Amino acid sequence: MGFAAWLARRIAYAAGLLAAVAILNFSLMHLAPGDIVQTIVGEMGGASEETIAQLRKSYGLDRSFPEQLGIYLGRVATGDLGTSAYYNQPVLNLILDRVPATVLLVVAALGLAITLGTFLGVMAARFPASWLGAVVTIVALFGFSAPVFWSGLMLLLLFASVFELLPASGMYDVAQGATGIAYALDVAYHLVLPAGTLALIYLALYSRLSRASMLEVLGSDYVRTARAKGLSENKVVFKHALRNAILPVVTVAGLQLSAMLAGAVLVETVFTWPGMGQLAFESILRRDNQLILGILLLSAVLVIVGNLLTDAAYRFIDPRIKTGG
Repeated sequence: MGFAAWLARRIAYAAGLLAAVAILNFSLMHLAPGDIVQTIVGEMGGASEETIAQLRKSYGLDRSFPEQLGIYLGRVATGDLGTSAYYNQPVLNLILDRVPATVLLVVAALGLAITLGTFLGVMAARFPASWLGAVVTIVALFGFSAPVFWSGLMLLLLFASVFELLPASGMYDVAQGATGIAYALDVAYHLVLPAGTLALIYLALYSRLSRASMLEVLGSDYVRTARAKGLSENKVVFKHALRNAILPVVTVAGLQLSAMLAGAVLVETVFTWPGMGQLAFESILRRDNQLILGILLLSAVLVIVGNLLTDAAYRFIDPRIKTGG
């Protein structure tokens, strides 16, 4: 099967999966106690039964569940994710305004975790009896055991409060009003703590995974053959062994994308990072169902696209892997 046919089939599967996700999300939101009308009435300090009935009708909550689901799916099929009850703006516009910040955070954290984690794992496998192996093990244990919000708070206290080396919140300094390269550097400066916090747990995972994979690959026949040919150790490790050892890391990275997006909710809340995670947290508190559903659906799209890119990356990392049936 060629790449085009494989891609078309995967896109068809993705469309079916998104439809199932949309139905599941809407059903769970319908089963959850409370709704936007109760939130509005609570903020108003109470309302008459007539007012509550009018509000429920205006939001379509007086209809049966199948009717509400059908209307929602029909809108989603046309690209309309509804209107936010709190912001009174289209949900899609609100989410798209926040997507770049979340994508920047997740991509930076993922890149840092994969790069540094793989490097530490390779070094620990290359020198298994050295102190580096012990350091990788300690970092892995700490990363696995520490909750992401606790790590974020500790890094916030250490680097933003005690030493005052990094900013504590936000995506950029509003007072500076920087543009161009200065603005990019300011965003990168504010990105260090959030991305580092989110990358910490996955750095531990990738370092242990790459270490175990590298130890296995270094004992294979083709690595011994490469050494017998007189190739330098760096060329053997990074050109021949690493290309095969990194495949499990790429696989796990694609599968962990959804978990990283979930972790971004906590990280964005701790560091007031203006992304989808913070918007989701605020919309949950306000019971803004349309906005919550839109965020969940767009998050599913990001996860599916990430997994698709992971599968496509296999073809470039290892030519032996084909997109067969």
